[in-house]
Amino acid sequence: MTSTGPVPLDPSRSYPARPIIAASVAVFRNGRVLLGERVKPPGAGSYSLPGGLVELGETLEEAALRELTEETGVTARITGFNGHVEVLARDNAGRVERHFVVASFIGEWVSGEGVASDETRTIVWANLADLETLPLTPGLKPLLEQAIASRHAGD
Repeated sequence: MTSTGPVPLDPSRSYPARPIIAASVAVFRNGRVLLGERVKPPGAGSYSLPGGLVELGETLEEAALRELTEETGVTARITGFNGHVEVLARDNAGRVERHFVVASFIGEWVSGEGVASDETRTIVWANLADLETLPLTPGLKPLLEQAIASRHAGD
C-alpha cells in the first residue's frame, strides 16, 4: 500500500515528559557534506544531517555513527563536536509538543556512497553553494557553517 499523505510523527515523541536526546553527524568528503532529504516529520521534505535518537547505553558518538549508517549506508569517523541544536515546538495552547536536544558532531567519510532509506528520500553530497538552494531544516545552515569553519581552523 502506498501513501501519498504526510507520514505522521511517532506518537511516543509527541508531548514528551522530558526533552528527547538525539545525535547527528556532518560527514565531509572532498569538501562536501552529506545531507539527506527527510521523509518523516518534523522537517519532511527538507535536507538535514543524518541522525536520530540515542538508545539506552549508547554514547552520543555511537548513536550518531549508527544513525548515519542506518539512514545512508555511509560510515565515518568522528573528528570533533560541533555543538547542539534544540528543536522545541509548542502547540496552540502553549504546551510543549516536541522537544529534542541534538548533539551534532563533525566526521570524515570512511566508506559508502550514500543510499536512500525509509528515513531519507534522497542523499546529496553538498558544497557550500548548495546550501543556498536546498531546503534545509531550521538551524542547519549556521551549524554547517560552524562545522566548515572548525574543519579549516587547523589549516
